[in-house]
Amino acid sequence: MTGLMVCVVVLAVAGVFGLLHTRRGGRLKVRGRDGEVRLGEDLLGAELGERATLVQFSSAFCQPCRATRRILADVAGMVDGVTHVEVDAEAHLDLVRSLHILRTPTVLVLDADGRIVRRASGQPRKADVIAALGEAVGPAA
Repeated sequence: MTGLMVCVVVLAVAGVFGLLHTRRGGRLKVRGRDGEVRLGEDLLGAELGERATLVQFSSAFCQPCRATRRILADVAGMVDGVTHVEVDAEAHLDLVRSLHILRTPTVLVLDADGRIVRRASGQPRKADVIAALGEAVGPAA
């Protein structure tokens, strides 16, 4: 009977952890130290967008990275002056470590100066990316 109770408790805890992990994944949020970091062409290996840049850290066998790539390319195509840059996390380990990227896909929304405005760990929703771009781009001139 004790083994059955332990099994039930372990399954319940694992279920709660899984639900929390799923709900938190892909949310675009602000981290305190991100605003101090500026990324440029030298670190990313690609030119920044005129108004904003969507940076995606991916790995070769990451299934959600493919869907994220489509979402970000679609959003970048909708908004003038916004580019999408994909960075291979395995090839840029120093950058990954310095930015504290723990999983792929990780998406960074940069403003025109390369400052990190928002970040998402996991696949973000298209509406959330558009909202984060609104913050990065600011009011239309």
